[in-house]
Amino acid sequence: MPKGKQIVRSVGVLALGLLVGLLLWGSWQSFSPAILVLLGVGLLSAAIFAAWWFWRARQRLADRVDRLIDAAERISRGEFTQPLSAERSKRLGLLESAFEHMRLALHDTTYRRDYLHSVLNSMSDSVFVAAPDGRIRIVNDAAKRLTGHSVEELTGMPVAALLAETTAGGVGTGVGKGAGTGAGTGLATDAGSDPLQRARELGETVLRTRAGQTIPVSFVVSSVATADAQFAGDIYVARDITERKRAERRIRYLARYDALTKIPNRMQFQHLLQQAIARAGRSGQGVAMLYVDMDRFKEVNDTFGHASGDRVLEVLTERLTHVLSSEAVLGRLAGDEFALFVDGVSADAEEAGEQVTQLARTVLDTAGAAFHINQQEVFLTVSIGVAFCPRDADNVIDLIRNADAAMYYSKQNGGNTYAFYSQEMNAAAVERLMLKSKLRRAVERDEFVVHYQPKVNLRDGRIVGAEALLRWRLPGHGDIPPSQFIPLAEENNLINVIGEWVLERVCLDLNLLRRSVTDPGRIALNLSLKQLRQASFILNCRAVFERHNVPPQSLELEITETTLMADPRRTVQMLDQLAAMGLHLSIDDFGTGYSSLSALQQFPIGTLKIDQSFVHDLAEDPADATLVRTIIDMGHGLGLEVVAEGVESFLQAQPLREWGCDLAQGRLFGGAVGIQEFLALLVNQQNGVPPFAALLSTGTGRSRRA
Repeated sequence: MPKGKQIVRSVGVLALGLLVGLLLWGSWQSFSPAILVLLGVGLLSAAIFAAWWFWRARQRLADRVDRLIDAAERISRGEFTQPLSAERSKRLGLLESAFEHMRLALHDTTYRRDYLHSVLNSMSDSVFVAAPDGRIRIVNDAAKRLTGHSVEELTGMPVAALLAETTAGGVGTGVGKGAGTGAGTGLATDAGSDPLQRARELGETVLRTRAGQTIPVSFVVSSVATADAQFAGDIYVARDITERKRAERRIRYLARYDALTKIPNRMQFQHLLQQAIARAGRSGQGVAMLYVDMDRFKEVNDTFGHASGDRVLEVLTERLTHVLSSEAVLGRLAGDEFALFVDGVSADAEEAGEQVTQLARTVLDTAGAAFHINQQEVFLTVSIGVAFCPRDADNVIDLIRNADAAMYYSKQNGGNTYAFYSQEMNAAAVERLMLKSKLRRAVERDEFVVHYQPKVNLRDGRIVGAEALLRWRLPGHGDIPPSQFIPLAEENNLINVIGEWVLERVCLDLNLLRRSVTDPGRIALNLSLKQLRQASFILNCRAVFERHNVPPQSLELEITETTLMADPRRTVQMLDQLAAMGLHLSIDDFGTGYSSLSALQQFPIGTLKIDQSFVHDLAEDPADATLVRTIIDMGHGLGLEVVAEGVESFLQAQPLREWGCDLAQGRLFGGAVGIQEFLALLVNQQNGVPPFAALLSTGTGRSRRA
């Protein structure tokens, strides 16, 4: 039976008993029955109301207690969002209010705990929270991913158990997952010390994953600052530094080895050479060093592009590595410059010379084999300089410098050869350095002069123009030929400044000629690749022509085959613009590059100049004669004017005239002269007979061209 009904029944029985007792008492006191009945009914009603009120109060109390029980159960489940209502005037309300404060406090604590867990799990670094004994209490998600262990496996595990043993007693440099520990970093540590303490000191260590893989990590340890002993311990933060270690190894490699050819770079080569010199000093033997530089390698880059040039360097390195003995050390010093040395060379100069001569010839033969570039067969050569230690130098710097001087001597002698160092070569190297230094001030000091070499019509001997040739008059040294200072100007990036000066000077001279003679002809200037690559070259040319009031038709730009083929698409666009201005364009030194006449048809070229190397022996060499005649015929077939360079004798001029060559220039018609002398030639020609008509008429042959 419900407790509420028991209470009502008990109250009813009690009220009935009171009523019976009241009736007995009333009869004894002689009250009327009606009064007694009314008193009994009232007493019974009061008793029933009291019983109902008591039951209702108890029911409300039970409901509130039930609510408190439900709230306590929700709190125990971590549900803190639903608030509790409290009646502050009641003691039970105070209990409810206390429960509400507890709920709010637990809600705030739980929020902070969850937020902290979210922050930890969002970190890319691995976090391990450990007790004072080193056993793990808490980890984040990154720690699970890094180690491959689950939370259950990590909880209670000693942090030291995650550290891998290293063979060098230092921090491994393994490249990452599955790579093993790798080589040590070389940090000096006590291999027998506590690995966890060692990791603290170094700030780095190697972790071993659940799968047995090793990962290098940075390792930071902090103590938990708390007065409560139960929360004391340490926080370990580990970060995967596999990529950093890989980058460090790459940097160390690149600091010693050339990235393209995979052989020692200058620094490493010098280090190895220093060791060889030290060994030679102890053994009483010698060291032979060969400085190797590729001839005309710049033309390969300019013609086929730097990617093809890099491939040539790779192939050359592979060839040399294959043919050299294991005792030889090969290195790349810079660009297309290589060096190799062999220690254990005989101390006897003659015997050492024979040994190195054979080595130098091997290098020459290896480099001289054909290179295949863009499906074309190209032949390249090298120049070699040889120096010995201790005969020529007893230290690394001097030995390399002397071998370099010998190499430059080989290059000056045409390349594709070798030379042994002598003291005179150093003087030449110093002279070259001096010229490079003084070249920077040559324009400012007005040390350049322009001479003009006449171009002669082979039909009638008339001067139809000239080629402007630059000379450097260096005080105290005389005239420096272009073959010496033009390469230096290109190395120093002065060629553009010098080119602009030449254009200005030629325009000034042209105005002088036009004022004095009716038809001075065209003046040709040589154009370098660096000038053509200038973004403002065309604008600069137009500005110079306008400033001096010189018609572009009076000028001719001579461009080598190499320059034309360096970047054909861009070059043809620039040449089209130059031709549209009225400039005449010609190909200089034809036959020395990699192009063909058919390939040149895309360019707006009007003149073809045969290189003097083919003209020089055409009177004695049938092969050269056939080649020159073929070039003339093909040039005319393409509608080009043909000019022969380097004509020095009538024996050369006569066949050229017979084969229909249009123009010629060379010492047969006089060397390059100053502007006043050239003007005098033009004035005499205008006032009389062409200056070279008699010279050409001395032969019996006649031109085949009308």
